[in-house]
Amino acid sequence: MSETTCATQPPIYSAFGVDPDLADLVDLYVEEMPERIASVQQLRDAKNWPDLGRLAHQIKGSAGSYGFDEITPFAYRLEQAAKDSEPPAEIEQAADELVEICLRARTGAPQ
Repeated sequence: MSETTCATQPPIYSAFGVDPDLADLVDLYVEEMPERIASVQQLRDAKNWPDLGRLAHQIKGSAGSYGFDEITPFAYRLEQAAKDSEPPAEIEQAADELVEICLRARTGAPQ
């Protein structure tokens, strides 16, 4: 999915984004998302499946902890694909799908 396609998909918001005690943490998590995305893409391009699986595991946990429950199953799928040594095309597709949903993460709440 291209950035244009991602732009047509609805953004996703943290379940905690409007909580005054957690909003700053959620904002920081979203601000750091481009770094996570870049790491996924670099490991995907390098075909470094073990490290990609570990990164997906970290994203799975952190996304859930920060209220981005929609990201969690995509991270889990990539983690399992890498762990199970699925064909490279399937791992790459799972990585691309994780990147696509991560690009939709936003701070705040729906307007």
